[in-house]
Amino acid sequence: MAAVQQRVSRAPFFGVCVGIVVAWAVSLPLWPNLKEWQVAIHTVASVLSLLLLVLLENAGRRADEAAQEKLNVIAEALAALMDSRAREDRDLAEATERLRDAVGLEARH
Repeated sequence: MAAVQQRVSRAPFFGVCVGIVVAWAVSLPLWPNLKEWQVAIHTVASVLSLLLLVLLENAGRRADEAAQEKLNVIAEALAALMDSRAREDRDLAEATERLRDAVGLEARH
């Protein structure tokens, strides 16, 4: 999936899209009906748009999940560090509990 995302976000893919439009435009004499000629490009554009939209949404969801996992790991490490120092400082122990509650670390383990 990531390889496809990398390919469609580069200039060569844009060139392919331009090539499709140019091929469609020069094919006008080959179509017996102007309406069918227009429907052909609309159909191709709609299918490509749908596929790219799904790809974009999937990539966005994966990026959000990866960022959230990184934040959870950082918060977990911070909470562990705070725990190690909390024996000496009661305020730090309370802050550690608030941190764990805020990110739901206890529910994950």
